[in-house]
Amino acid sequence: MPKGVPLPENVPDDGLTTRQRRNAPVLAVHTGPGKGKSTAAFGMALRAWNQGFDIGVFQFVKSAKWKVGEESAFRALGELHESTGVGGPVQWHKMGEGWSWTRKKGEDEDHARVALDGWREVARRIANEEHKFYVLDEFTYPLKWGWVDVDEVVEVLGSRPGNQHVVITGRDAPQALIDAADLVTEMTKIKHPMDAGRKGQRGIEW
Repeated sequence: MPKGVPLPENVPDDGLTTRQRRNAPVLAVHTGPGKGKSTAAFGMALRAWNQGFDIGVFQFVKSAKWKVGEESAFRALGELHESTGVGGPVQWHKMGEGWSWTRKKGEDEDHARVALDGWREVARRIANEEHKFYVLDEFTYPLKWGWVDVDEVVEVLGSRPGNQHVVITGRDAPQALIDAADLVTEMTKIKHPMDAGRKGQRGIEW
């Protein structure tokens, strides 16, 4: 430890050095009813990009037509890396194509299948160590609805090879995922314009 920096209160007896322990891959979960879960995850991804990490974003969102500012920014950062070598490579995938996490009567089976296909692609990339930093945005929804098996996700993430960081966002994260995570943040809501009947504003919320 640097001089003048106090030791942590709990130092695990794992045989690792401080540097090795600090640089261990992290599984983070951002959950809760408050706003800002995805924004916080993309903030972490921005720091990772600045360190040259390979970034993979997988959005389990309402629709492939849904435009978000983070997507535009990270696609531009990916192009910047390709043209100048600054930062790291970026891939952005929308799992919303062909399905929606807005559940509709009679359509759940098809949506569940495509959501599972999306997870299978993420699992394949993790097994092949294709990225160093993953954002699985709104991934708690297919977990909550049983479209993707929570135990399988915990097993894949818990045994992931190499030094791959994963951040999962969305409300109602299952307890098994919370238990498996290294870092869990719950966003709480104190007040929101929607409580007074106002819809989200372009440029601020989407």
